[in-house]
Amino acid sequence: MRILTCILAALGLTSACGQQTYENTDVQGFVELIADSTVVILDVRTTDEFAEGHIQGAILIDQGQDDFVEKAKATLPAEKTIAIYCRTGRRSANAAGKLADVGYKCVNLKGGIVAWKEAGKPVITK
Repeated sequence: MRILTCILAALGLTSACGQQTYENTDVQGFVELIADSTVVILDVRTTDEFAEGHIQGAILIDQGQDDFVEKAKATLPAEKTIAIYCRTGRRSANAAGKLADVGYKCVNLKGGIVAWKEAGKPVITK
């Protein structure tokens, strides 16, 4: 699959091979980003993880599901910045790459909700 992506990239049909197509930010940068009411907060963990605590206002779309991109396209406005997180930042980085590949501007929270909680930031369970 990676070889195909690189070939397509060489032909200009997709993003450059191995090139990051989204931004990463730390907790403070994420706090500043989501203070903007036009930014959409996306949690890409499982339903159970989301129920254990999430950032207020977050939309849940599990990136582990086969239809993740389709659900995201049906739910997320393409013109808005997507502030994306998971537990530690790995799944959200993967999801951010997928969404960026279909035209979204994504910013990934480095360290995920673990870093968020360690920084003393609030989570909700409703």
